[in-house]
Amino acid sequence: MQTAKQRLDKVLSSIHDAANRAGRAPDDIRLIGASKAQPVAAIRELAILGVQNFGENFVQEALEKQAALADLDLIWHFIGRIQSNKTREIAKHFDWVHSVDRIEIARRLSQQRPADQDPLNICLQVNIQHEPTKAGLDLESLDAVAHTVNELPAIRLRGLMVVPQPTDDLVAQRDPFAQLRTALERLNAQGLQLDTLSMGMTADMDAAILEGATMIRIGTALFGPRERK
Repeated sequence: MQTAKQRLDKVLSSIHDAANRAGRAPDDIRLIGASKAQPVAAIRELAILGVQNFGENFVQEALEKQAALADLDLIWHFIGRIQSNKTREIAKHFDWVHSVDRIEIARRLSQQRPADQDPLNICLQVNIQHEPTKAGLDLESLDAVAHTVNELPAIRLRGLMVVPQPTDDLVAQRDPFAQLRTALERLNAQGLQLDTLSMGMTADMDAAILEGATMIRIGTALFGPRERK
């Protein structure tokens, strides 16, 4: 069984290799540990090894982990589906939210962000492949929503996020990531100043980096397989 350091070293090596293939600097790609269902001890071990960013899918689970790890200087990302009745806690306790998929949610996060905290960094989730079981904006409505969200106070629109259909084919993996990158470039040409493409997980991180990912959300490769309950 691999140690946490061995898993982290392997992920960092993969990031370095993919970045080199893309002609990019590895330091331009932020590693987020997707820590859903992982124990506090595993997060702490990776944090001691240098991982600072962690992504959580469920609010209550995240709050418990944040309390247990309050002695560490960590950056917390909310990457799960957002329920309206959870926005207050998300706005208060997270640094980034990757999964905003409608104006109402963005408006609630803006209104509920504490005044003494920095603006909340958010990404709009895009459902590139029109999957009915996944949240996200379609590309056709993205522009109007992005411009509206960009005007809200107390939040800062940073970029776009996608969770595409799984496939082992590199070309097929790259296509939705390329579409997301094109969408971000289009929005910036319209006057927005977006700098974040949150895309890529354990199975497709190489494809995401080749298409410009600035944040990758890695679970299994960092933590190992989740224990079956």
